[in-house]
Formats: sequence, structure tokens, C-alpha cells
Amino acid sequence: MSGNLGPILRVEGLGVTYGALVALDEVTWSVSAGEILGIIGPNGAGKSSCYDAVTHLVRRRGRVFLNGEEVTDTAPHLLAERGLKRAFQQNAFFHELTVLENMVTVLQDRYGTGLMATTLLPFTQVRRKAEAVEDAKRRLVRFGIPEAYHHLKPTNIPYGTQRMLSIALAYGSGAKALLLDEPAAGLGGADMTHLINLLISLKREGLAVVVIEHHMDLIMSVADQIVVLEQGRLLATGTPHQIQSDPRVLEAYLGRAQ
Repeated sequence: MSGNLGPILRVEGLGVTYGALVALDEVTWSVSAGEILGIIGPNGAGKSSCYDAVTHLVRRRGRVFLNGEEVTDTAPHLLAERGLKRAFQQNAFFHELTVLENMVTVLQDRYGTGLMATTLLPFTQVRRKAEAVEDAKRRLVRFGIPEAYHHLKPTNIPYGTQRMLSIALAYGSGAKALLLDEPAAGLGGADMTHLINLLISLKREGLAVVVIEHHMDLIMSVADQIVVLEQGRLLATGTPHQIQSDPRVLEAYLGRAQ
């Protein structure tokens, strides 16, 4: 399904410059509710710079809109509060906490701060923490992380499950738009299937999902629209079928990705 009220996330004319290097130049795209947008391109094409620009982690030109409201000047942490969430290339979690404690921690915006402290808490806070723990368990399972792993440290669970945990923690208590940076990196077999199923389920729930990915089979199978970047510029946009048959794309990227 696609949103009928306009895109959830829209970027216009994004540009990023590092000294003399133009990392991103006049890039425009949008993604609606219940839609997966894929961003592809060769190494150095500006894909991660695009995410940094969208989430206001670098100085950039252009404009960003979330739910129809301009958020160009909004600070990164406030963007997350408004529903724009991002998972990075590297797995990101609190190494000293268990998998379940990690999830409880990112739910503090929903259940209040201080959830990890259990001693000398008033009854209402104890009850709130119990509710948060149950919610965290449900969310972990929903993101493909079995209960058997919940009380282990993240570094002690399989790599593929770590990737799912990173996505779950980025999503947190909920999102309107979720940016994923190479979620399939290092995955294969059953882990890849889990990721595909997760992306499709998030889409069906009405989330706007943006995925940077090098795995062409994955992105072509799940994306509704694809943006192709080359040397920081927008080379092509279209459906997977249109992109696969675009001679510019074949020459610039797909033809070399053998």
C-alpha cells in the first residue's frame, strides 16, 4: 500500500560538500507510508552521505520534510523523536547490557527514564518496568530475535541476529520512516530470508522504509522504487524493472556488479 496523503519523508536538492569534494549534489527523492525505497550505487556514490544529510549529521544544502512538515533545521535527536529513525552499517548496541536490557533501554521514551534501576522504586514504577520488559520481549521476537537470546550479551548471539537487534533498537518504540544502511551485509541463507520477511512486514504495517543495499537480489525483490546514485548525483529513479533495464544504470553499476 502507498500513502495517499503524500510522502512520509521527502528530501529536495540535498547537497553535501567536504572541502573540495562534492559528496552529494542536488539529490531529491521521497518515500510514502507502506513503501520501500532502495538506494543503490557504486562505492563512493554518496549513499551514506545521503543518510547523513537526511538525518542532519552533516552540514548540507537542501530541504527535508517529514509528514509534510519541514524539518530541515531540526536536530538529529529531535528527528528521531518525531519518527525518523536510522540504523547504521555497523551493529550498534550497549555491549555491557543483555539483549533484553538493550531493548528496554530504547523504550524509555515510552515508559519513562530509570527503567534499569529496580531497587527502592515505588510500586507504579515497578509495574511500569514490568510492562516495559514484556513489551521489549514482544518487540524482540517480532524482529526475529528468539527469547533464548534475550538474556545474553549482544556479542554472544549469532551475527545475523545481531543485525536484527540493531534494526530493532533503531526502530525502538516506533517510527514513521526507517533508514537502513546495508542491513544485509554479511548475511546469507536463513538470515537473509528473515531480513526480507522483516522488511515486507514493516512495509505492510505502513512504515516508510529506505534501504541502502549492495545485494541486488534483495533490493530488487523488496523495493517499490529505487534511486541510483553515481558520484553524488541522481543517475536514475524508477521501479526495480525500470532500473534493471536502464542502460545508464547497467553501464554505471549493475553491469559491473558481477
